Amino acid sequence: MWPLCFISDRLFKVPGDDGGDGDGPGAPLPPDGRIPLARRSYFIDVPHVQQAFTWDCGLACVLMVLRTLGLDCCHGIAELEKLCRTTSVWTVDLAYLLHKFSVNFSFFTVTIGANPQYSAETFYREQLQEDIDRVDELFGKAFDAGISIQIHQCV
Repeated sequence: MWPLCFISDRLFKVPGDDGGDGDGPGAPLPPDGRIPLARRSYFIDVPHVQQAFTWDCGLACVLMVLRTLGLDCCHGIAELEKLCRTTSVWTVDLAYLLHKFSVNFSFFTVTIGANPQYSAETFYREQLQEDIDRVDELFGKAFDAGISIQIHQCV
């Protein structure tokens, strides 16, 4: 079986893959908004972190990122929970955590702020009204905090 990276390397020509600037992580999207397939794959051994509760999947992911990057700055999900100061964790909370630990990342979203349509989702139903102001405030302060958030619709 051929690895996908081998196949895509031969089928797709990615714009800017000639070693020029502007095609790395955090680079702006092309004008048509489509992200080209990467021509190379990298395999990174990511240490698994088990969720402790139903709501802490994002914190587990942040901890996996931190450990993968070799940042031994926190010892568990509970420590990240204390930094978030909530058990109703939104993606913007994760962005603030990554920023706190100086992790370079790109944050793309389809909605700035808390999406009121989430009130139909069981997971958000009870907490959404309390979260809207807090989440909207985090989005509002993100730029001044040094966190770049870009709106991008999936096509």
